[in-house]
Amino acid sequence: MSERVLIIGGGHAAGQCAVSLRQKGWAGEIVIAGDEPFPPYQRPPLSKAYLSGAMTAERLFFKPAEFYEKERIELQLGRRAVKVDRQAGQVSFATGSPLAYDYLVIATGARVRQLHCDGAELAGIGYLRSIADTDELKDSLIKGARLAIVGAGYIGLEVAAVAAKNGAKVTVLEIADRVLSRVTSPTVSRFFEDLHRSEGVDLKLSMGLSGFEGSDRVEIARLSDGSTLPCDLAIVGIGIVPNDEIAREAGLDTDDGIIVDGCTKTTDPSIFAIGDCTRHESRYFGGNLRLESVHNALEQGKTAAAAICGEKVLYDQVPWFWSDQFDVKLQTVGISTERHNLEIIRGDPVSKKFSVFYLHDNRLVAVDSINAPADHMISRKIIASGNELNADDIANVDFDLRSYI
Repeated sequence: MSERVLIIGGGHAAGQCAVSLRQKGWAGEIVIAGDEPFPPYQRPPLSKAYLSGAMTAERLFFKPAEFYEKERIELQLGRRAVKVDRQAGQVSFATGSPLAYDYLVIATGARVRQLHCDGAELAGIGYLRSIADTDELKDSLIKGARLAIVGAGYIGLEVAAVAAKNGAKVTVLEIADRVLSRVTSPTVSRFFEDLHRSEGVDLKLSMGLSGFEGSDRVEIARLSDGSTLPCDLAIVGIGIVPNDEIAREAGLDTDDGIIVDGCTKTTDPSIFAIGDCTRHESRYFGGNLRLESVHNALEQGKTAAAAICGEKVLYDQVPWFWSDQFDVKLQTVGISTERHNLEIIRGDPVSKKFSVFYLHDNRLVAVDSINAPADHMISRKIIASGNELNADDIANVDFDLRSYI
């Protein structure tokens, strides 16, 4: 009887792991069991191109349906995994029979952090994490609609941009004193604040939410300063929580994510974990971290597949992220938060084409590039090299950064 790799989850990580297994020569069974009624799909466009209507649902899918049939990858959709029995080597689901495994890959991702306040259960208050979430929202973002967004992170600002372009009246509430405060510097935050305000978005910073009011549907948001905000709908984007419970209940090591080694292996040698639900050591971060990014999901999927096929390929990647807002693409490489002691601007923010370089003791730790893809690509290589830099060179737009790799 052939060996089986069972992958639970249906995002980027799950799809990439299955594809890589076949590419690496895995001849046994591959089963993907996901809790949504869709094959593995990409989530970033949900708050960007898919929300705006520029991308169809079919283009979200990691691979077309016929690919899985051709490659003998079995899809069991609409099945939510609820328990891992390590001794029996099987996974139980909310419905249907358990599935046995020889190797298990946990790619359960993350879920939205829920808002707990008065009125949070009212209709018209939503989150954005799935195709169904976006489908429910997109038809409501019409001209004149009053939209309240709670949270000025990537999701909140991306939804704000799409809604504002559709003619909606958008107000963003952020408890911190600047937007994107968890992921970037005040310099980049100010740029995006100016951008959104220039497009008609009302940003209320250092402003909390006390609750919502409405008869059956949300009508008013109560703010922490005692004022009220009339709204027809609200979107909450206050972070995500890793779906690591199934691993923790199975006795695997977890800590705000499933702990994995450099090969994405858990404390059980037959169980791997990949994507948003994991936590790993990173020499680029200088410690243990959980990454919520497509790049991390894809590369960990490849790494797990290699390990299952008998190759020891260590996951050692420079993290990168991106965000699309209005006519601006933000591309980030590395992690700057609290790790740099020097910040250098390359280019002119007024032109909407510049980068902010973050250094620690003359070594590059992160870069935020705004409409500057060349800076982004070369910075990924510079960070990986670990070479020392000269601040004057970076600030000089005529200097060729390729000399540092």
